Amino acid sequence: MARKTDIPPSYYGEPRNFDPSFRGPIHNRACTDVLCCVIFVIVILGYIALGTVAWIHGDPRKVVYPTDSHGQFCGQQGTPNANKAILFYFNILQCANPAVLINLQCPTTQLCVSKCPDRFATYLDMQYNYRYNNSYWEYYRQFCKPGFDNPRKSVAHVLRDEDCPSMIVPSRPFLQRCFPDFITRNGTLTVANKTDFKDGLGKTRSVIDLRDAANGITSLLDAKEVGMKIFEDYASSWYWILIGLVITMVVSLAFILLLRFTAGVLLWLIIFGVIAVVGYGIWHCYWEFSTLRGKPHSDGDVTISDIGFQTDFRVYLQLSQTWLILMISLSVIEAVIIVILIFLRRRVRIAIALLEEGSRAIGYIMSTLFYPIITFVLLAICIAYWAVIAVFLASSGDAVYKVMSTQDKCMYANLTCDPETFSLTNVTTVCPGSQCTFAFYGGESLYHHYIFVLQLCNLLVFLWLVNFTIALGQCTLAGAFASYYWALKKPQDIPSCPLFSSFSRAVRYHTGSLAFGSLILALVQMFRIVLEYLDHKLKGAHNAFARFLICCLKCCFWCLEHFIKFMNRNAYIMMAIYGKSFCTSAKDAFFLLMRNVVRVAVLDKVTDFLLFLGKVLISGSVGVLAFFFFTRKIPVIQEEVPSLNYYWVPLLTVILGSYLIAHGFFNVYAMCVDTLFLCFLVDLEVHNGSAARPFYMSRTLRHILNKNTNKRRKDKR
Repeated sequence: MARKTDIPPSYYGEPRNFDPSFRGPIHNRACTDVLCCVIFVIVILGYIALGTVAWIHGDPRKVVYPTDSHGQFCGQQGTPNANKAILFYFNILQCANPAVLINLQCPTTQLCVSKCPDRFATYLDMQYNYRYNNSYWEYYRQFCKPGFDNPRKSVAHVLRDEDCPSMIVPSRPFLQRCFPDFITRNGTLTVANKTDFKDGLGKTRSVIDLRDAANGITSLLDAKEVGMKIFEDYASSWYWILIGLVITMVVSLAFILLLRFTAGVLLWLIIFGVIAVVGYGIWHCYWEFSTLRGKPHSDGDVTISDIGFQTDFRVYLQLSQTWLILMISLSVIEAVIIVILIFLRRRVRIAIALLEEGSRAIGYIMSTLFYPIITFVLLAICIAYWAVIAVFLASSGDAVYKVMSTQDKCMYANLTCDPETFSLTNVTTVCPGSQCTFAFYGGESLYHHYIFVLQLCNLLVFLWLVNFTIALGQCTLAGAFASYYWALKKPQDIPSCPLFSSFSRAVRYHTGSLAFGSLILALVQMFRIVLEYLDHKLKGAHNAFARFLICCLKCCFWCLEHFIKFMNRNAYIMMAIYGKSFCTSAKDAFFLLMRNVVRVAVLDKVTDFLLFLGKVLISGSVGVLAFFFFTRKIPVIQEEVPSLNYYWVPLLTVILGSYLIAHGFFNVYAMCVDTLFLCFLVDLEVHNGSAARPFYMSRTLRHILNKNTNKRRKDKR
């Protein structure tokens, strides 16, 4: 029987809920959380059924193609509008803003045309010139209703019946809609070099009126031009961007593999560097304080309260009290850092040893570095399926027509109507000039009434599937790295294909448990989305208590989400090792971590800091290299640099892509370290280092623990 002193001193009297005969991940398992697995499969089948129903009722053309006042798609093949792919507004001055235009809510007739107007003209001018030249009418009629061929019809009746627009202005297509062709010349907004125009009703209007009616379109058109230039830059530099990302992959892999040799040196250099910087700050503050105190007739005796609040903060730097406060603050920080290092130095050494062991584990199981590709593909499928269903649900319904009147007091305005029987009603008599035009897509059936609920279900299942995909990856990696840790002789005892074996175990036995944990997280995320929506709606409200309550709830659910993510991650690790259900694994992980809370805090912060440093170092280094390349500052390959409109386009792409690639590699490394850490804690609790129950940890960790065990033995004597 092993003596109590053979167990590490920090574990005396602590409960041990694990089997002492444990020798690594359980292979003979049973299915866990079967009920959750059944529910998960049913939900997936229901999700497929929802996609089928949305596919049947939806029509994405309603989102892609603009729709005229008669509910017909512009540019749809097999219709009279096949060659008319652009939407034209009879009177764009009646449109309040771009959102109104894009949502097809502009209270004016909308017509599909083959091209936008390229000149200023009015119906009155056309009638006058038509008597001398028919070409004026031939040009103007393409912006009139199909079938209208009476240029002699009085202007009043044409405008009343909205057969033709009262005016046309030079426009260009954007989002398949005709918008005024705004151009700024010498700071003056113009359309076709004009600052004013006739509105066809006997008035002269300013171009500013057009700008106000299409507010924001100028910036959107400029954005389109910038977008074209960005596309050109990508087309000419994609090859070099790809090379930069490949370099990032190689550097990330090398960085992780080298951490086994550099983790300790790097961390201690950073720690002592911080101590040195804070120490210099203390010395500088003391020097400034003593200098100001020693000056005669200086502001050294003036306090901060004497001068009050000043917008120029340089004033405070002339006060000795400011430097005294800074010196005391930095001294407290320095003391806290030194005290933590003195009392937690062993735990810091253990954290460094685990980081080095993680690098060694990845070196033996290199396939784990490429598992994020599988996760990325699965996430891409989930996102694509969710987006397709959302579009089809949003485009479900039939065309709804409403009465549109130019009169403000029309009693029939905005009422639903039928375009086929509209001419037989008395609406046009009561409200002259009224029309039955297309408004939006909808319906009155049970399906259409519950479209919003179906969108919420689509979002919830999407969050569930995304979290399940991430959970599957975490459990798979945890099982692979646990196989490494529990190999007594490394690498001889490491099983073949540990990643594939772990993936098979997770899918075969623990689908229900992974679905259970993912559902809990998805529900919390759903609540957060609802809270964000309510917060957005209450921004303009004057109820301070409601906004305060929403803010508190958002904070609480944010903390809850991060806590659940942390617990789920560790529960999946315990599940991969012991093969138990989600709740049991979460309970075991929680109490195991609580019994080692200081070690958890130290390892978590050390790992996060080193990985963040690695991400910044890799993405920053590749970014600097890309900057020198794309700005032609590397003479050797200066001729190979492509001609670019904006060099920052490929540069930012390389930096962002490098960070994401490094993030993917380092996520595997972080999962490896977390798995090894929990295995290390289990190893301490079930083994005592004897021949019958040997430790599975590395020699470095064993050496650190043996030192403290021997010291404890001497103290007890």
